[in-house]
Amino acid sequence: MTAVVLRHPRTRVLVGGTVVAAVVVAAMTAALGFGGGESGATPPRDMPAATAHVVRRTLTDATSLSGRLDYGAAAPVVSRATGTVTWLPPVGSLVGRGGALLRADDRPVLLLYGTLPMYRALAKGAKGADVLQFERNLWALGYTGFTVDEKFTKFTTAAVKRWQHNLGLPRTGSVGVDQVVYGPGRVRVAQHSVRLGASADAQVLNCTSTTKVVTADVQTAEAGWAVKGTKVQVKLASGASVAGTVAAVGAGETGGSGDSGESSGGTSGGQGSDGESGSGSGSGSQNDTVKVTIAVTRQKALRGTDPGTVDIRYTAERRENVLAVPVVALLALAEGGYGLEVVENSRAGTGPRTRIVPVRTGLFAEGLVEVSGPGISAGATVGMPE
Repeated sequence: MTAVVLRHPRTRVLVGGTVVAAVVVAAMTAALGFGGGESGATPPRDMPAATAHVVRRTLTDATSLSGRLDYGAAAPVVSRATGTVTWLPPVGSLVGRGGALLRADDRPVLLLYGTLPMYRALAKGAKGADVLQFERNLWALGYTGFTVDEKFTKFTTAAVKRWQHNLGLPRTGSVGVDQVVYGPGRVRVAQHSVRLGASADAQVLNCTSTTKVVTADVQTAEAGWAVKGTKVQVKLASGASVAGTVAAVGAGETGGSGDSGESSGGTSGGQGSDGESGSGSGSGSQNDTVKVTIAVTRQKALRGTDPGTVDIRYTAERRENVLAVPVVALLALAEGGYGLEVVENSRAGTGPRTRIVPVRTGLFAEGLVEVSGPGISAGATVGMPE
């Protein structure tokens, strides 16, 4: 192999972001009087202006993309109360177990936790899983004196009367479908769907979770890294970074339509919806995206951080225990590929000398490049550009 390097100035490859392979063509080589020698290392030449060492280390190719910090998708809250909406919680407020989601004819419609919708009235003698769900909530609110099971007994009735008394409601001992809305947990009011004075038997609110998450629409072709459990770093607008984990990978935009095609489960007094429409499998447009949701465990680190754009940094590739040199130390060889100018001590004590050694390149990351080849070892000295 013939290695060719121009002395004045020394020809090197500058790589930034995308590696541009500069190849010295054979015609130029002949015109400058190089080539035609024996294969192998080049003869001694001027010493490089600067040097660096070959190091052994782990290289990580990290990539960033833009995402958004918010509370996730909003879900509808559907009330089955009769009458007129007389009060709604302020947008941005939090509603927990036993809290009022609205008032209809000045009576509260309360949030309880559970997955079953409130599909029937509950009273003494009722049995079933919905009774168990209600009794668990009643017990969690501090009302005891009954057995938490699937039976609505006289003891449950007594506890319900105490609960109704504290709420300022008639002490009937039974619970109507218009009095309770079930949801998965505490919610944050995102939007009012009706105005005061509207019918209460309607979708009245849109609510989100109280937990902040990061979402990003990623080109499908570039989403190979987005696997549930993948660790990422999220850089906030303040400059601080927090750890995140890919929690879900779902459908995103298709064909640049601007519609995510994703619906969230509702918080409803009737049959709730819990659907998510996937992206179509038809055209496979280059504009197809996948929605990546990233969970942030340390929610305290997000306190005081308003919803907005964030940077998501993930590891695209990682190479452990490899030899690496600064990217700018690479030389373009006339016959193709890359080489390094290795500095060696002469045997006769006449001072150091250099030779060009061809190398194979691997991962480019962090301003370094993975290299390997005969004579390349950790601690070796290589030339750098002036």
